[in-house]
Amino acid sequence: MIAAPEPGLTEHEIIERAVALRPALLERQPETERLTHYPKDTHDDFLRAGFYRTLQPRRYGGYEFALPVFYRVVTEIARGCPSTGWALSLTAAHVLQVASVFEERAQDETFGADGDFRAASTVMPVGIARPDGDGRIVLDGTWPYSSGAPYSTHYVGQTLRAPEKPGDPPGPPVLFVAPRSVWTVLDDWYGVLGLRGSGSNSIHMEQARIPAYCTIEASLLDLPVEGGSSGSRLHGNPMYAGRAPSFFHGELAAIMIGTAYAAADEYARIVAARPLAMEPDRTRSELHDYQRHLGEALGVVHTAEAALRRTAEDWMEACHGNAMGGAPFTLAEDNRLALMFLNAGRMAWDVLQGILFRTAGSRYARDGERMQRYFRDAATYWTHVGPSMAEPLHRRVGCDRLGLPSHHIPLIP
Repeated sequence: MIAAPEPGLTEHEIIERAVALRPALLERQPETERLTHYPKDTHDDFLRAGFYRTLQPRRYGGYEFALPVFYRVVTEIARGCPSTGWALSLTAAHVLQVASVFEERAQDETFGADGDFRAASTVMPVGIARPDGDGRIVLDGTWPYSSGAPYSTHYVGQTLRAPEKPGDPPGPPVLFVAPRSVWTVLDDWYGVLGLRGSGSNSIHMEQARIPAYCTIEASLLDLPVEGGSSGSRLHGNPMYAGRAPSFFHGELAAIMIGTAYAAADEYARIVAARPLAMEPDRTRSELHDYQRHLGEALGVVHTAEAALRRTAEDWMEACHGNAMGGAPFTLAEDNRLALMFLNAGRMAWDVLQGILFRTAGSRYARDGERMQRYFRDAATYWTHVGPSMAEPLHRRVGCDRLGLPSHHIPLIP
């Protein structure tokens, strides 16, 4: 048993810590983009605040707070800096999958003596997992878009099982967790439109060896959690018996909602400071159009956040039923929740680009302006693999409602 750094920390306190960091994150935005990852000062702030341990089991030095709390923290951090919110979420989140589906000795080894754990990941499988005949698995490959890699202690990745004999196709997906000692971060996160400070570098492994028990034959898109999981039984918490795709869509929605709030904050600052051309003693904030634009945008973002919170609660309820002998956490329920999260993120994107960026004025689309940065970050989110799942999710949810099979519809082409 590893004690958390602050055993008495409450859900309210950890959210307030995220809110309190907003001014510092705003000031660090340019440095974060220049470095291509958030600065060490921010990393140290996160360590002190306990953000990395939000979802981590108490058994391993975490706070084991509920999913809605994690999404609130992510939203507040993204409101201060979207790149930073993205990197925090996509490293602090993967503890949930490790704590859910890996066996106890794998978790003991992974979380170590002090519970210091942060894991980058990517959804696409890379390379082949080859057994070395000595109880270990050999990994080779380069996994791109590994957000948060610079500060990660581990990597949660996917590969393919080696073919049974030469000439056969690769086997099924293999999920693994690998310590920092067996991989390196490549300096290749540059030349991107947005999320320039998210540290979404590639990670490279060459003849990396990890224990076979730190692998399972499963995909992040379909983890074995029906009726509970090894993690929900080990930790006595149904939260560790949840499906991953809907959870991941909730992460992206939390980031986008925080980004939209950041854009609304900047919009309010802009219109309050911008004098009218013909009446320089007045500002745009006094004009009905700008008041309406801001109010309409905030109404949509508030609605998106309400959908995020409620869907997070539904996700927790689905986990509870799954682990406690009630209704299983089915693929159909995962599809429904994923689409709700995705819609919340899309609402935030639509209002950011359709109202806030469009009506702020072209001078705020220049390099160095926060409004331009928020637009770039949000546009990059819109190109991510998550939002691209909208159409297959629409079809899946329609088939589920019609009583038709949907599991054969791929989420990723």
